[in-house]
Amino acid sequence: MKEMDQSAIKFTLWLEFEEVESGNWDVENEFCNIHVDLEDGRHYGLNVWTYQFLETAVKMDQGNGESLNGLYQIPPDLFVKELTRNCIELTVRDLLKRGNLEEVLNSSVLSKQKR
Repeated sequence: MKEMDQSAIKFTLWLEFEEVESGNWDVENEFCNIHVDLEDGRHYGLNVWTYQFLETAVKMDQGNGESLNGLYQIPPDLFVKELTRNCIELTVRDLLKRGNLEEVLNSSVLSKQKR
């Protein structure tokens, strides 16, 4: 896969945890939605979990009987170490350096052109 010049990639981020209950998130054990808007009009909506939240989700399902009592999890679009602007911005920048998000992330991630 052809790598792009990192300095040429321009995007904006909307982070749910900055808009909803700002400062009231467990940055290491939580999930959120983010929006990535590229200069060329592509828009991505991603479901992001921390690594630790995967374990939490399994335990929740074991307690409530969902997903065959935690036997499986349907993964999010992206896992990160922590829910901070810095972590997510660095992650998105690195992913875009690798290629289009719909190519480097799982197949549920689709680009939608803004109208």
